[in-house]
Amino acid sequence: MKYFCIVLLSCLCLSCISIKADVTTETVEAHQSDVNMAEAGIRLVMEAQEIAWNKHDLEGFMEGYWKSDQLKFYGGNGLTLGWEKTLQNYKKRYPTKAESGTLRFVINDISKIENNNYWVMGEYHLTRPIGDANGVFMIIFKKINGEWKIVADISC
Repeated sequence: MKYFCIVLLSCLCLSCISIKADVTTETVEAHQSDVNMAEAGIRLVMEAQEIAWNKHDLEGFMEGYWKSDQLKFYGGNGLTLGWEKTLQNYKKRYPTKAESGTLRFVINDISKIENNNYWVMGEYHLTRPIGDANGVFMIIFKKINGEWKIVADISC
């Protein structure tokens, strides 16, 4: 009887370990799936921005940004607050297709910060008749009302 209890207890312990391993694996896989979905959504926003920019559709490009007075853009001219002001600055700096040229993003890293917040580090490349322009960026995306939006942009 003692031997039977030891075997039964051992089987029960092994069963619990197996269940714990399965739950942990499922949790890690679910987390990775969420991260992969977030990265895919962020990449789609940036691809849509490239398409809009390359048509010289600056309003379409700005659809990737959070339409809020709390949007932050930091570039060569310092800090700009707000979606409208950021759009005005783009229109002033890129008044025609010759200035805006053709945009290509190179995404070097997408990392989760916390919850539904991610940073994206990368490069931008503008090919233009008036001279090419290249630089780097770090943008912060947040999922707002089910959509990925840029809430902060540092570009130089």
